[in-house]
Amino acid sequence: MTQIRKPHVAGSFYPADPSELREFFDTSFHSAPNPVRAKAVIVPHAGYVYSGQTAANVFSRVEVPAQVVLIGPNHHGMGAEFAVDPDGIWETPLGRVEIAAPLAKQLLAHSSSLTADSPAHAFEHSLEVIVPFLQKRNPSVQIVPLLLNTLNLARVRRTALECARVIAESGGDILLAVSTDMSHYESDEATRHKDPFALRAIENLDAEALACAVKDHRITMCGFVPVYMLLAMHEILHFEKATLVDYRTSADASGDYERVVGYAGFILE
Repeated sequence: MTQIRKPHVAGSFYPADPSELREFFDTSFHSAPNPVRAKAVIVPHAGYVYSGQTAANVFSRVEVPAQVVLIGPNHHGMGAEFAVDPDGIWETPLGRVEIAAPLAKQLLAHSSSLTADSPAHAFEHSLEVIVPFLQKRNPSVQIVPLLLNTLNLARVRRTALECARVIAESGGDILLAVSTDMSHYESDEATRHKDPFALRAIENLDAEALACAVKDHRITMCGFVPVYMLLAMHEILHFEKATLVDYRTSADASGDYERVVGYAGFILE
């Protein structure tokens, strides 16, 4: 029997009603005439009212190919340190998305750290909220979801290189979509002062500089490890550039400037 992951945060983080979700995309998407064939994107994962426009601004500018590897943080801490959902279907209000099982199998076979762990994904929102954007751009997209639950950066780097080799050798067109929010629950002024240290490290495609920025400036970036993993892949995937498409804070939507969350969107070519 095919395993189906039901949406966990539809109706809270984003609309559960398909018509409302399509209406959101109709108003937030401004598709570029010549979308980029990106190697990777970095997008936030908060409620769409706060960060949906940032994600839309990124996905409006890129092609979404047949296969996307999703990498995000495990907020609840349940499951394996490197948890892959290896097969089955993810359901959203826009329909069903198949997991790219052959690609997932290849990644699992060539990594010393990745573990097949579907239950780790059941209640996590950091990847779920990205899937409707992928469906908007490519209704037949297939995904490989990966959640990270570790601070062992040496192991993350090793895993990044293992995964990058599989992607590089696949010969297919695969997009990496990495999920993170930026600083959490400080003032808008403090957030806009701190986040640029991390943003510049990403623009420079420098994983170690990102690690230093997060530590030195105490940037509470929940997807720091997934972004570090992506930047470590640069050694093999050879990104040409990382472009900051959009940066904002939750204050832009809420009007509360005392306690905000930062959101950034990047395209890596």
